[in-house]
Amino acid sequence: MPHVEPGMAVGLFGGSFNPPHEGHLLVTEIALARLGLNQIWWMVTPGNPLKNHSGLAPLSERLAWSETLARDPRIKVTAFEKTLGVSYTAKTLAQVKARNPAIRFVWIMGADNLKTFDRWQNWQGIARTFPIAVVDRPGATLSYLSSKMAQRFAHARVDEDDARSLPWRRAPAWTFLHGPRSTLSSTALRAMREKKPKA
Repeated sequence: MPHVEPGMAVGLFGGSFNPPHEGHLLVTEIALARLGLNQIWWMVTPGNPLKNHSGLAPLSERLAWSETLARDPRIKVTAFEKTLGVSYTAKTLAQVKARNPAIRFVWIMGADNLKTFDRWQNWQGIARTFPIAVVDRPGATLSYLSSKMAQRFAHARVDEDDARSLPWRRAPAWTFLHGPRSTLSSTALRAMREKKPKA
């Protein structure tokens, strides 16, 4: 895990990053600015259990791509899930919490993930481990209203104007961050790459 100092506020942004793109950077920039974070960790996963792995680039390539794209020194690219041997977010976050008791973590997720969040293993446990910041994504602005997560934890929603307080709140606590949106997606970029004629 990246080096941290006691009292830091750190965002955790997990994903396949297959490939990483400007949309990932935009979510990161919004989270850093609006939540007042000291760092944000890009947790490049070995593979999402809910996704088909047939088009998944090797972890080493996805790490290299991410490090090239993430030039802000506050962004720490890591693949410690592979080292820990875990593939489910709930277990990962439990390990992060146990190893870093003096750090204020926030789980960062794009609004597009809310549609399937209730299919994640122990999703309610995730919401009770760290506060969550949901960042707006194209086509997903209204999905958070109907998501099981938003309904189940409606009482724990923090007003967007108070987003900077999120790292210091006790979970469950979550907020929805509006802001500039990028239409880029890893799925679309992979499809474009596959359509390119081979030399």
